[in-house]
Amino acid sequence: MAIASPGATLRDEQQVIGSIVELMKTEQQLLISADADGLSTITPNKLQLAQRAATLSRVRHKALAAAGFPAGEAGMEPWLAVGGNDEQRAEWNRLLDLTRAAKELNRVNGMLVNRQLGQAQAALNELRGPAGNAAGVYGPGGQTMSTGPSRRFAVG
Repeated sequence: MAIASPGATLRDEQQVIGSIVELMKTEQQLLISADADGLSTITPNKLQLAQRAATLSRVRHKALAAAGFPAGEAGMEPWLAVGGNDEQRAEWNRLLDLTRAAKELNRVNGMLVNRQLGQAQAALNELRGPAGNAAGVYGPGGQTMSTGPSRRFAVG
């Protein structure tokens, strides 16, 4: 894909990153409500959008390199200073704002995932009982797993 200017993809990038931000907000609500089914439906969309964002940024990076600037995010400011205009600068700043929002949502969602994993692990540990015994848990063959030493008290 040939591109005339490093600023040519900025609107598309904004749209894609904006869509990712909205998806991540939905993801956050699904994580809070522990809706695993809902999470599984948005994951493919998020992956597709992330791939599209990566493609667009690669195109922009190639255009920066072709214009003689560093082929990365660091090349945008110098290019804007000499080759961009006010509209492109505003679009770039908006893209940076959206990217920061996505990064923060990703951080918070990661914390929510870790919290849920911790809760699931605690529940599994509770089922296993002390020292990893699987008290009252069925094994893969449908038989009760060994509970280890008895916890019963002798009365009398």
